[in-house]
Amino acid sequence: MSTASNRLTRALSLLDDLEPGAPQRVKANLDTFHADTAELVLGYAFADVVGRDGIDLKTREMMTVAMLAAMGTAQGQLEFHMRAAMNTGVNREEIVEIVLQVSVYAGVPACMNAITAAKKAFEAAEKG
Repeated sequence: MSTASNRLTRALSLLDDLEPGAPQRVKANLDTFHADTAELVLGYAFADVVGRDGIDLKTREMMTVAMLAAMGTAQGQLEFHMRAAMNTGVNREEIVEIVLQVSVYAGVPACMNAITAAKKAFEAAEKG
């Protein structure tokens, strides 16, 4: 197995830990853009960065939720990472607190977008 294939395998495994079934959906979507995209994007994001030692996955997901919420421009990724955060042990109240913190440091509009994402993530978790 090549290094690139191993890297993608590690990335897809971590993505599956965040949300079972996500690797197939995400890889299929990226493959329709270009054959190298999954290796480049997922390999970097999940195998090289998110998969590093030093910060546990639950904390990384809390940080990711805060950053995506503060950006206010990545609604789909924010909803995914809110679900992923819950899958790593983050509870609803912790997500609520992250969203409220966003209102102070990124503004009310970003907070309002994050509230919309959180409601969708909570609904998905209930259907789970």
